[in-house]
Amino acid sequence: MNTVAEQVASHLLKFQIPSLETKYIFVTGGVVSSLGKGIISASLACLLKARGYRVTIQKFDPYINIDPGTLNPYEHGECYVTVDGQETDLDLGHYERFTNVRTTRANNVTTGRIYQNVINNERRGDYLGKTVQIIPHITDEIKRNVKLLGNTGDYDFIITEIGGTVGDIESLPFLESVRQLRWEMGRNAVCIHLTYVPFLHAAKELKTKPTQHSVKQLQEVGIQPDLLVLRTEHDIPAPMRKKIAQFCNVDPDSVIQSVDLPTIYEVPMALHAQRFDQTVLRKVGIEPQGEPDMKRWINFIDKMQNATEKVTIGLVGKYVELQDAYKSINESLFQAATYNDRRLDLRYIHSERLNDSNADELLSGLDGIIVAPGFGQRGIEGKFTALRWAREHDVPTFGICLGMQCMVIEWARDVLGLADANSTEMDHTTSNNVIDLMEEQKHISNMGGTMRLGAYDCELRPDSRAARAYGSTRISERHRHRYEFNEDYRERFEASGMRCTGINPASGLVEVVEVPSLRWYVGTQYHPEYSSTVESPSPLFLDFVAAAVAYRDERAAKA
Repeated sequence: MNTVAEQVASHLLKFQIPSLETKYIFVTGGVVSSLGKGIISASLACLLKARGYRVTIQKFDPYINIDPGTLNPYEHGECYVTVDGQETDLDLGHYERFTNVRTTRANNVTTGRIYQNVINNERRGDYLGKTVQIIPHITDEIKRNVKLLGNTGDYDFIITEIGGTVGDIESLPFLESVRQLRWEMGRNAVCIHLTYVPFLHAAKELKTKPTQHSVKQLQEVGIQPDLLVLRTEHDIPAPMRKKIAQFCNVDPDSVIQSVDLPTIYEVPMALHAQRFDQTVLRKVGIEPQGEPDMKRWINFIDKMQNATEKVTIGLVGKYVELQDAYKSINESLFQAATYNDRRLDLRYIHSERLNDSNADELLSGLDGIIVAPGFGQRGIEGKFTALRWAREHDVPTFGICLGMQCMVIEWARDVLGLADANSTEMDHTTSNNVIDLMEEQKHISNMGGTMRLGAYDCELRPDSRAARAYGSTRISERHRHRYEFNEDYRERFEASGMRCTGINPASGLVEVVEVPSLRWYVGTQYHPEYSSTVESPSPLFLDFVAAAVAYRDERAAKA
């Protein structure tokens, strides 16, 4: 068996890539937020990786929270968890989905982390009595974190996305750090600026002025972008792109448009068609050789575009107004549907509005139901309603984290007859605490970064649905929770038909529950959606969607 080093060397030789000094690519945004810097960064990483380069992406966020773990999903969308247990921005999910490269704590840094590190240094006396200032102390700490992954020698390219919008006060220290790094790194550093070219429907015209002003703001802080990516709803004519290049001091072939597409997974190929990856390589002094190996990616796109029949999945949760709150679940379902040759028809069902009187109306016609993770009492009764309805109608059902805990509570109430069964998170006075606070969590007072976080091993029963889906009895998945299945009730659940089929070998924590007598009724304490990528879709999501497809076909055959 070749060592990892030998495999890497063989991979580089295949693409005739010499050993590189690490190159740094900075991605900034202007005009408005939510333009898709994360998708552009992930798409570039996908293309460079397909050329044989070792690539990773990091996100620098300008807010003062230490991490997104304490942020409300309405504020920030999904909190993504890395394998090493860091709560991070949802863009890291895109990074992993597009590159199949695992991220860590080093891939997401906030202003809060930067200031925390600097203040800790000052308290230790590391600055030898000097006055601590934005420049050089904060900017030096930012630069240190930018180069942290590059210093490992594991990567040829480090793509750094700067959160926020040029002109924001919060982003200034990060932009100043980028300015300094570009001078220090010379040709080993490149800046890509993503801006918006709006279309005014009244005038029926695209307008370039916002882009010009955005670049001007970037130039005012000392950064001249090397490439521009123009987000737009309409095709930008070549003369207009040339005009933008002239006004913004950018080479004409370095102005790339990013037109709205049906899915984010089509972006890499659309950028490659404009020679985006080739242009970036030339900017850092590398002459592109051949074409990126995108066979698997193109196969996925072909399956996605050629799927004609659909599969309808209902997602029951309390944050459904903001779809980014369940971003990884949405994308895992989309990937699984695509690999099952189906179009995903995803329906959001607000758990606060779901009850016994409208369950038939809202849930009938679904091929599968997912009960989403979350925290707190709000919307919990609607989740119980969904689970009872799904169980009684034998609809394929998947509970994730709190969704799995709700499966346990609903079963305890309706099957075991424990009317007051609950989680102590919802009712600390319940006499049947079938879900209880983990022992190591009972003396924790700080909320941030203190849950059971990151990847843990799980041993699956060989005859379980989960083991068949994974094709293995030993897996590792990521967690984000404080409460767990109460081991005191395990025998009663097993005897009544709900089996505990996945166990953490170190702690004995119940990780997976199943009801074998039903078509597909599985709950996981962990979050399998975090590890699902285009190249390596989650086996459990694939199996769940396959069961939903089979259920749909079965009903169609009877109709």
